[in-house]
Amino acid sequence: MSRLRAVTVAAVLASLAGCGAGHDFHDLQGYMDEVRARPKGRIEPIPSFQPYEAFTYSAANLRSPFQPPIPVDLARQQRGSKDIKPDENRVRQFLEGFNIEMFEMVGSLSNAEGMFALVRGAGGVHRIRIGDYLGRNHGKVVAIETGKVDVLEIVPDGDGGWLERPRSMTLKERS
Repeated sequence: MSRLRAVTVAAVLASLAGCGAGHDFHDLQGYMDEVRARPKGRIEPIPSFQPYEAFTYSAANLRSPFQPPIPVDLARQQRGSKDIKPDENRVRQFLEGFNIEMFEMVGSLSNAEGMFALVRGAGGVHRIRIGDYLGRNHGKVVAIETGKVDVLEIVPDGDGGWLERPRSMTLKERS
């Protein structure tokens, strides 16, 4: 054991002897002299404070840049009819308070009363039937099939008339 210890001590002493012998520290000494020569007592001033300016997002009502623009051909644009108009005197249903785009068909049911569609949206799954209203544009459910719900919306045409706009929701599988 003493021989192993003697060899280890000799190796450590040999490596330590090589650390200080023959090295030149002129570059380190020059840097330290430069730092010591700098003027003392002068502290850089604190940078001036820039107040925060709040940003208000004002493009929320514009078209999403990720959806293609809708081409508008004024010559071909349908004109509304004075005969078509929504029934403003009827009692509004719960699902009319939401945009129709947020609903998706997730199933259908049928029994002795008829065919029903299951739509998800507005915080849950809702059962609708022909004659129910859906969406903010007076959308009336006109047909229900196993994989599709047809809705007829009544929308203003911009000239004081109303247009009927058909929409369909297809069954979304694996939801």
